[in-house]
Amino acid sequence: MSRDKLKKRLYWLVDRLSTLFIVGFVLVAVWIIIQFTSIASFKIPSDSMEPALLAGDNIIVNKWVMGARVFNIFDAVEQKEVNISRLPGLGKIARNDILVFNFPYPAAWDSIGLNVMNYYVKRCVALPGDTFEIRNAHYQVRGYGQPLGDTEAQDDLQDLLDEGRADGVVLNGYPYHEQVSWNIREFGPLYVPAKGSTVELTPFSLALYKNVIEWEQKKKLALRDSVIQLGNEPIDRYCFLHNYY
Repeated sequence: MSRDKLKKRLYWLVDRLSTLFIVGFVLVAVWIIIQFTSIASFKIPSDSMEPALLAGDNIIVNKWVMGARVFNIFDAVEQKEVNISRLPGLGKIARNDILVFNFPYPAAWDSIGLNVMNYYVKRCVALPGDTFEIRNAHYQVRGYGQPLGDTEAQDDLQDLLDEGRADGVVLNGYPYHEQVSWNIREFGPLYVPAKGSTVELTPFSLALYKNVIEWEQKKKLALRDSVIQLGNEPIDRYCFLHNYY
């Protein structure tokens, strides 16, 4: 083979390799952008969403609804507290939507702390501003007449409770406080905070919203001598900074 032909073949090979590298780089960049802004895949770790979702199922999350989250992934991997912001969202969460979210109590039940690397999958049954209740083991939202959640499972739970066959079932319900005697059969009414809404603070509402307020304000909320104090300041009502679901 002549030197000229060898050079031409070498140039052709370098050109093809360069093209493949550029195409591969673009595809990887597009995949990263799509994962970051549009969709993400998750594997269902448990059977808690049966029969809608089974353990081991893979699901795709549409990030355009709420807007993709932006945070320091390196701080998250090191389990440090992260500041989270969002890209603009194009939709809204609806009741009965299945959501992927971070479990808000990774350490203890008395304080909220988001571990952004720990994902849960559940069904949303109440939106910001809703008043949620459980009556005879069935979910309700005031002013909303449609079924919420897995009604067949709620029927089964009602039957178990009616027949006294609920051995081994945890009956107590949030907030697990002496001021509140709610359980999985009779729960609420619980107002789900909406951004900008205000609640009057009493010993009862303190039990419901203490963790949320402390998380928003990064201060301790306590009842001292019949006076509710946020930090060292007395407070008798609170305006929420975020929407909750």
